[in-house]
Amino acid sequence: MPELPEVETVRKGLEKKLKNFIISEIEIIRPSTIAFPDNKDEFLKGLNNSLIDKWSRRGKYLIANLKKYSDNNTLDSNGYLIIHLRMTGHFNWLKRTNSPCKHTRVRFFDSKENELRFIDVRSFGQIWWIKEGLDPKKIIKGLGSLGPEPFSKDFNYVYLKKEFSKRTKSIKAVLLDQRIIAGIGNIYADESLFEAGISPFREAKTIKKRELIKLRISIMDVLEKSIGSGGTTFSDFRNIEGLNGNYSMQANVYKRTGEKCKRCSNLIQRKKITGRSTHWCSNCQK
Repeated sequence: MPELPEVETVRKGLEKKLKNFIISEIEIIRPSTIAFPDNKDEFLKGLNNSLIDKWSRRGKYLIANLKKYSDNNTLDSNGYLIIHLRMTGHFNWLKRTNSPCKHTRVRFFDSKENELRFIDVRSFGQIWWIKEGLDPKKIIKGLGSLGPEPFSKDFNYVYLKKEFSKRTKSIKAVLLDQRIIAGIGNIYADESLFEAGISPFREAKTIKKRELIKLRISIMDVLEKSIGSGGTTFSDFRNIEGLNGNYSMQANVYKRTGEKCKRCSNLIQRKKITGRSTHWCSNCQK
């Protein structure tokens, strides 16, 4: 599943490409992709003639602020278009003349024949239109329960100490909990723990102050590097141009089972934690 760096890469691409993009037409090929509202005609009517004003990201959610011209020709807020890519969802930016592939789920067009196409092989991705006056956090349960962003001021030592000190779960499991930290998934949890020299099997409450400070810095460093590389090639992730990211070339442990550690030449190991494959170096991580 795309994680924070991949979703941030998509956000940047959408922000760059969709300047002054006014939705003139929508084609829903797979109705189940539209999570809200239940009435698909309401979705189509509500988004018609909406200007995508700006894009933001919260955890793994993409959020477009919408505006729409009223009857007196003023540009008013029209709520939010929110997308979760899930495992295989991605956007393509192209001309309308391109025929949709079999995995195309929703197509957005403007009056200039530009198309923003949502493609999703596994069909787990979801799209919501939350009209003005409704609270997205109340409608989208996962959005309302997210922990702080890793680059926010709330992601600090005091917060981490408070959250970790009361948890007996493995530090890997805690890092994957979106209610504690937003945006981290399997890849970057493994990479951050390696960077910090912490074993993924340790109980979160056993992490000492200096280790916690280092882990916080490691998480931000690893995520920043991946964003700079445009995400990873390990998942089915594609950016808006249809390309993979390049972070996989920098990975130290993830998907390197049986290969030599880049630091100590010890062999990288793999084992499941809470059902997720975990990669680590038993020599470098204690």
